[in-house]
Amino acid sequence: MFNQLFGKYLVEQNVITDIELDVILTRQEDERLKLGTIAIAQNLMTEQQVKEVNYLQVQQDKRFGVIAVECGYLTEDQVVSLLTKQGNMYMKFIQIFTDMKNISMEEATEYVEDFQKYYGFSDDEMDALKENDFDEIVPAFVYVSKPYVPELVALVLRNLVRFVTDDFYIGKVKRTNKFAYKSMVVQRLVGKHDIVLAFSGEWDNSGMVALASGFVGSELHGQDKIFDAVGEFANICNGLLATDLAARDVEVDMVPPVTYLNQETVGVGYTIPLYIHGKEVKMFIAVDSKIELGKEPYVFDYQKQAGSVDKGDGKASIVIVDDSIFIRKMLRNMVEDMGYVVVGEAVNGKEAVEEYKKHKPDILTLDITMPVMDGLEALEEIMKFDKKAKVVMITAAGQQVKVIQALKIGAEKFVVKPFDKEKVRRTLEEMVK
Repeated sequence: MFNQLFGKYLVEQNVITDIELDVILTRQEDERLKLGTIAIAQNLMTEQQVKEVNYLQVQQDKRFGVIAVECGYLTEDQVVSLLTKQGNMYMKFIQIFTDMKNISMEEATEYVEDFQKYYGFSDDEMDALKENDFDEIVPAFVYVSKPYVPELVALVLRNLVRFVTDDFYIGKVKRTNKFAYKSMVVQRLVGKHDIVLAFSGEWDNSGMVALASGFVGSELHGQDKIFDAVGEFANICNGLLATDLAARDVEVDMVPPVTYLNQETVGVGYTIPLYIHGKEVKMFIAVDSKIELGKEPYVFDYQKQAGSVDKGDGKASIVIVDDSIFIRKMLRNMVEDMGYVVVGEAVNGKEAVEEYKKHKPDILTLDITMPVMDGLEALEEIMKFDKKAKVVMITAAGQQVKVIQALKIGAEKFVVKPFDKEKVRRTLEEMVK
């Protein structure tokens, strides 16, 4: 996050252009970090000493570290230590920046110090920012006393790195009593606390597209697919928070994501600007607030694919049940690649019961959190119809209590989102046997 935020600062100060920033951010992925750059940053060598070693490298077929040791500028242990730092993205940015603008490391350091003063970061916060230590750096942006807000923001940022991209940065939090938006995808935890996590396009949906496309790993078109993918990302984030809360004996339950278009929130909440590949999406968080998120939810086109006409020569027949377009497609691609035949799809518990009775599949994958009728209610109906039904529950993190309930009702297995393909494979093979 440091490189994106520092790069934005340099653009605002007219030190580099937007195009130059894009070049730096693109090049840093493949840039080989020079030991001399790190040695200067670590105050182990001066720029003059690095130039001298670079000159000697032209005349001798030796590595930088070997020559630096021979010259007495570094010890062998220091060279080993420097080699471990060659993946440092902050240093790569600085190296490309100094080369591009033909400036010294000292001048680059002055820009970094000015950036630190501009944002008011402490030395510890700067170190945390460079290392993507979000738990330490988030309070500098999200300075609110409301419980769980900074914690949830840090969790979202970690999941962005894990599932979306590391090309992002955040802005300062704002408290709001009203927030108008073009689109908003909401995931909610209810129980001991009412915790809202939402992602919103305030003026346009370009940031929502960037988030959704990064999450699924391909460019998405069509607002239903975009909102669906954003909802799944929110599910993962709030699910992990729910898991952490459960460990603290704080019971909460997840409800299905809801999307609103061209409306406004009414009630106390917090907005945090999030920039993904330079495109803004707003995080919206509310905790224990009597808040109205919108009046009319958007109704999805769930885009169900037709099932196979018959079981064919597949290992077994499967019906997939999930209200997420993205999850159904991902799971279907996985199981069909494994040789299973998908004979039907459903988007809620009521449809799940109907599809099971219609196809009598060998295996039913059943999401827990769905509209109309949830997975537990559907499971009870299916087990009444067929006590030998083989059901694997699909669950997000944070739903341990419901998983246990499902196993007691009659489900055989469960799989946690986001999916691990080998875990899915083993689970299905065990069920078939």
